[in-house]
Amino acid sequence: MNPSGREIMAETEFAISISSNTSEGHEVQQRILSTLESLHYSSKDLFGVKLALEEAIVNAIKHGNGLDPDKQVHIHCEADRHSLKVTIEDEGEGFDPEDVPDPTDDENLEKPSGRGVMLMRAFMTSVEYNDRGNRVRLVKERSEPDDE
Repeated sequence: MNPSGREIMAETEFAISISSNTSEGHEVQQRILSTLESLHYSSKDLFGVKLALEEAIVNAIKHGNGLDPDKQVHIHCEADRHSLKVTIEDEGEGFDPEDVPDPTDDENLEKPSGRGVMLMRAFMTSVEYNDRGNRVRLVKERSEPDDE
């Protein structure tokens, strides 16, 4: 509470561009998770956001940009006490998320890839791609705190 008696709404917003390097992606992921921790998001939310961010960032680096060091991944984050919104855009050709085979189908169970889109959709409130398929917007509405 501030002196006027009104609650102060903590909010964080930043935009960053990183090279197609997974360690830089990990640093951004940690920055976002630290922000959510400071906003007292539940451990369940932190777990889901961590998985979704890792999938989205790694997909942009590896699949979108093909690990090309001359291409960048652009990340925009907005977080407050109610929700997290992260947009991740690569400089690749894009893809159609509807063309990704269902990893739970019997013929796909042994395949090592194809689970990222499913995991993001499972843990985030919404996952939306642009028409080109090189930008994803992840939204997570805050859950109730663990101790409530």
